[in-house]
Amino acid sequence: MSNVPRVVATEAARALLARLRAKHGEILIYQSHGCCDGSTPMAFKPTELNLGKDDLRYGEIDGTPLWMGRTQVDYTLGTQLILDVGQGSLGTFSLEDGEGQHFKTTSRAWTDEEYAWLEQHPLA
Repeated sequence: MSNVPRVVATEAARALLARLRAKHGEILIYQSHGCCDGSTPMAFKPTELNLGKDDLRYGEIDGTPLWMGRTQVDYTLGTQLILDVGQGSLGTFSLEDGEGQHFKTTSRAWTDEEYAWLEQHPLA
């Protein structure tokens, strides 16, 4: 089995990421670890967010890294994250706030084959 991506994106999310990169340059996504809307993925310029020792690079979409805290990683290890877009602003500090859209994630469970590959390739 080849590389199993821990995060993938819908075409709508990929298009929004492309617009944000064209407008702001290099960006990253941080999957926050609050509850409800507090666990929304947010886009930042790298200089706008201080990543800590417990933040892990969970995956990448078209060159844009997605980071999350170790606690959130532990919570999501059994699923693949799917980055998508919803309509309307959530009033966050995320770069897409002025675009009339917001990022959101859904997930799906791994197949047995995918899970076996991921166990052999843990996040650092």
